[in-house]
Amino acid sequence: MEDSKPGHSQEPQQVKQITASPGTKTASKSSSAESLRGTVTYPFGSEQPVIEADPETLAVENDTDSTFGHDSASSTQSMRPSQWDYTYENGRRYHSYGSTPYFSPNDEPENDRLDICAHMFSLLMDGELHYAPIGNDPQRILDLGTGTGIWAIDMADKYPSAFVIGNDISPVQTNVIPPNLQFEVDDIEQEWQYSYQFDFIHCRYLNGAIRDWPKLVQQAFKYTKPGGWVEFMDFTMTFYTNNGEFKPGCAIDMWTRELKAWLASIGVEAEPGPKLKGWITDAGFENIHERNVALPVGMWPKDKKFKEIGTFNLIQFLENLEGFSLRAMTSRGWDIDEIKVFLATVRNEFKNPKFRMQHDGYIIWAQKPAK
Repeated sequence: MEDSKPGHSQEPQQVKQITASPGTKTASKSSSAESLRGTVTYPFGSEQPVIEADPETLAVENDTDSTFGHDSASSTQSMRPSQWDYTYENGRRYHSYGSTPYFSPNDEPENDRLDICAHMFSLLMDGELHYAPIGNDPQRILDLGTGTGIWAIDMADKYPSAFVIGNDISPVQTNVIPPNLQFEVDDIEQEWQYSYQFDFIHCRYLNGAIRDWPKLVQQAFKYTKPGGWVEFMDFTMTFYTNNGEFKPGCAIDMWTRELKAWLASIGVEAEPGPKLKGWITDAGFENIHERNVALPVGMWPKDKKFKEIGTFNLIQFLENLEGFSLRAMTSRGWDIDEIKVFLATVRNEFKNPKFRMQHDGYIIWAQKPAK
């Protein structure tokens, strides 16, 4: 991974929006790119450039025997010792510690998916580990919802001056870590018990995991040093298209509505991204920066960077489609056979490049007042 330069304080280069362009059999020959759905405000003052769809990719018919034709259960990680009893449902393992049930498992296929996501985030951020200008020698860094711990490990390597804590509700992290890193198991929705504050608190990709986001952000404010920084990254679960064949009411749309309905029924925020800036402002942070991005799903973008991001995004959905779905959908009355038949249709739609799917991401970094 290519790390950012220590103390990097310049605004990051604006990420391009993804829009459809000619190339499919049904597309027009117009040379102008089509505008993205709705209006997104970008804080850096320049109009977003567009990314064209790749005609060669879009010309390929939907191939159900393609590379992404099945859920891979292969693992690149060894099983890790657990200090907690787990819950097992429908052949998948879930965490049993903490106050909030989570729709995704914490077993090896899910951990592999999280590692894929970490690589995708690195591509999205051009190798940067963070955008917040935290200086050359931060002393304490906290990673909320660290998952497999890749980001925390990279930060500990990059900043040997810092003591880094990776916090997660599941003990699924590797034991081979830098000497200045500690992993801990805790429920971040409960009251934090640290006796010190942090120079930098980082939190990404916890949609579907948190009941009380305002409280979480307020605790981050409390435990950030005066003059210190926080950075949040999260994504919506709502897909849309730029003149592709994806339409409301398709299997993927129904799938996301089922997941969001279950999360709402247990009081969990499904899509925190659009609300993050408001919560961060209300908590008392200042010097707030926001970047809104559109993430493709699939290999349809023409731009090399976004084609790679879209490929890994597609893989992370296909690798654990059942993992996303089983707990939520069985809780809503689906039986296992119904789910498997339905997910076969969802999987085929994910693999169809003519859908040109994308969803939105939000990255916000902000500073606690020095006084």
